[in-house]
Amino acid sequence: MMRDAIPPLPLLRPINEFDGARQHAMPQDRLRALRHGGLGFRERFLDEPPVRYVRSFDLLRIPYPAWYAFSGVYSQQLLKPHMVHLLARTVLVQFEDFDGRLRHLLFTPADFETGSETPYFKRLSEQTPRFLHSTIAPIHSTVPQALASIGLDPACIDYISYDHLHTQNLRRWLGNAREPGLFPNARLLVHRQELASVGGLLPVQADWYCPQGLDGMPAERIIAFDGSVQLGRGLALVHTPGHTEGNHSLVWRTADGLRVSSENGVAADSWAPANSRHNGIRRFAKATGAEVILNGNTQESSNDQYLSMVLEKTIAGSAASHAFSNVVPSSECTPYWLFPGAPASHLWGTSESGTLVRS
Repeated sequence: MMRDAIPPLPLLRPINEFDGARQHAMPQDRLRALRHGGLGFRERFLDEPPVRYVRSFDLLRIPYPAWYAFSGVYSQQLLKPHMVHLLARTVLVQFEDFDGRLRHLLFTPADFETGSETPYFKRLSEQTPRFLHSTIAPIHSTVPQALASIGLDPACIDYISYDHLHTQNLRRWLGNAREPGLFPNARLLVHRQELASVGGLLPVQADWYCPQGLDGMPAERIIAFDGSVQLGRGLALVHTPGHTEGNHSLVWRTADGLRVSSENGVAADSWAPANSRHNGIRRFAKATGAEVILNGNTQESSNDQYLSMVLEKTIAGSAASHAFSNVVPSSECTPYWLFPGAPASHLWGTSESGTLVRS
C-alpha cells in the first residue's frame, strides 16, 4: 500500500516537567529535581488514554561483554560470566496524533544485515565468520518479517526512532539519492544532539556507530527535536542523556499503567539492583547505595546516565506482579546456552497489547 504522500510534519508537544533539572550544581539536587519532575510527568501521563496497539518483536541475539552490560559490578569482580547475551527487539506502536489521525511508530528497528559494518561487530564477524549468525548471534527475525507476521504494510509506518543511533544504518529504511527506502512514508525522529554527535564522533564513540549510516538521506525525512516531546495521545519520547548525549527513551500509556523502553540498562535488575536475585548485583547495590546499574559501553556521561535511569523508573513505576520497574530494555539480557548464567531476575520477553486497527 503506497499512500499519496509522506504525511505532514507531526505536532510535537514539548514536555516541560524536566526543564532545568540538570542545571543544578550538586548532583544530588539534580537527582531530586528529576525525581520530582518524573513524578509530576507520571501523574499527568496516567490521565492519557492508552495507545491503540503495541507489539514487540525479537530480532537478533548479540554477544556482549558483562563489564559493559553491568558497569561497575564487574569491576568489583562480583559478576560472572564474562560475556552475556542481549536480545535486541523492535517495538511497533499504533497511536493517535493530536489531530486524531492514526499513526504508526517503529521503535529501534535494527537493520543488522547492513549495520554489521559497525567497527565493534565487524571485528567480531572477522574473528568468527562462519558461526556469527548461526551460533554466536542467531537471528530470530528481520524487521520486514516482523511486520509481515501481523500483516502490516511497510508503507503504513509513519515514523521510526531509536533510543540512540549506535550500530544503526538507516539508508535501507529511508533511502538515499540512489534508491528508495523500504519505508516510503516514514520519517526519522531523532534528538538534535544525537544527530549532531554522529557528524563528528570521537574514537571511543565511533566504535559503536555504523559508518555512513545516515549518508545521502534526504533532509526532509529527518525530524530533529530538542528536549522531551509528546507525539500524540499516550506516547512520548523523553530525553535521557548519558549512554549517549542524545539518548531518549520511549514512554507509552498502557491499560494498566506506563511502560518505558530504554537502552540505558540491559535487564530488570538494572533499574532495581537491590531486588536482584543475582548475589553480585544485589551485594554491589547494598555496598554502594546504587539505585541503578548502567549499561556502560561508551560512558559518555555516567552521572547523566545514572540520573536518566532514575528518571525512567520514576516515570514507569513498578509492576504489581513483581518487584521490578516497568522499564523494558530495548536489548534485554537473556539466557543463552553459549553464555549461561545470565544475571536477569525477571525476563520481559515479547509483549502485545491493544488491538491493531487496520486502515
